[in-house]
Amino acid sequence: MQWKTTAAAALLAVGSSTAMAAELKLNVEIPALQVAEYHRPYVAIWIETDKGRHQTDLAVWYDLELKDNEGTKWLKDLRQWWRRSGRQLEFPVDGLSGATRPVGTHSLTFGDEHAGLVAMKPGDYQLVVEAAREVGGRELLKLPFTWPVAAASEQTQNGEHELGRVTLSLKP
Repeated sequence: MQWKTTAAAALLAVGSSTAMAAELKLNVEIPALQVAEYHRPYVAIWIETDKGRHQTDLAVWYDLELKDNEGTKWLKDLRQWWRRSGRQLEFPVDGLSGATRPVGTHSLTFGDEHAGLVAMKPGDYQLVVEAAREVGGRELLKLPFTWPVAAASEQTQNGEHELGRVTLSLKP
């Protein structure tokens, strides 16, 4: 009879740890621009230490549909990301590469089981969103946070031209 109690306790503990898993949620707004020639922006999203050292990539949105993988040619316009991580990758990267996004707000959610988050040591970090657009500009936003997540928090920054509102929500 005791083994049933132990098994039930183990299942309850596993269920509790899953329910208490940390979550990093990001909303990225691609603004509508009134320009003569509009192209969807390329966007890179990654995490770096508070000292600027690259930790993990979360997403890269670029033109996947161009023949001969030519969409990768302009990834270097995401200058900061390219220097820190992009030039070492071979595209497309499974689980990282994605198509450019249209005007609107786009949500991404990462649980603490995400390979890049699992490898992060406790400390202060920055979530970085960089956008670059053909016949347009480049913009970079940084949202600081502490890992692991101790308390729910949310912060927002507003871009000025290539990015709109970017919101980072953290839950323990």
